[in-house]
Amino acid sequence: MSEPLELRRVVRIYRSAAGDLPVLRGVDLVLKPGEITALVAPSGSGKSTLLHLAGLLDKPDGGAVLIDGRDAGRLPDAARTAIRRDRIGFVYQFHHLLAEFTALENVAMPLIIAGKSRAEAHARALSLLSGFGLSARAAHYPGKLSGGEQQRVAIARALANRPGVLLADEPTGNLDVATADRVFGELLQIVRDQGVAALIATHNPELAARMDRRLTLRDGGMSVLP
Repeated sequence: MSEPLELRRVVRIYRSAAGDLPVLRGVDLVLKPGEITALVAPSGSGKSTLLHLAGLLDKPDGGAVLIDGRDAGRLPDAARTAIRRDRIGFVYQFHHLLAEFTALENVAMPLIIAGKSRAEAHARALSLLSGFGLSARAAHYPGKLSGGEQQRVAIARALANRPGVLLADEPTGNLDVATADRVFGELLQIVRDQGVAALIATHNPELAARMDRRLTLRDGGMSVLP
């Protein structure tokens, strides 16, 4: 059975007039359903590059990016967009919610784009918001939500289409310690409940310690942290 996400000997080189800068030098990675992996590495090590490649936002210079066993790294843009929509969820440090839409509408948006009826999309969105304790806030606009509530809505939106893979870049980086702890706990629980394969970049060692395994990037290669 194919895993949700696999990187095989992935290479990424940034080219400029000053010369080539190898960022990733043959990185291997396998994410399994329900497994939550921490990516802990300093700024400039290639974390964002790796997340962009895994999420099909960028193309590798070498190696393969497999989604559900299919080499998707070099597919045409339309095919890559469809895979991102249906199989990959993204959570960023800033929530990127649409200010003119309610929490419910923000979460329902990916479902409607994917072709679900409005009723079906709203039912799924409300179910996700309820899972994060936000059913009473569903009709509120982002500006009326706290920072923690906004980020939980963003996580719910990322999970709306039942993706096989969740990629998160410092998802609690803008929150205070207590709020970050609560939001992160809810994120871990729902990811495990839904069997999602998650890769979460973080600088927070305490959050990383709560995940199933911890990886780091150094000199373009990947290694396991104790």
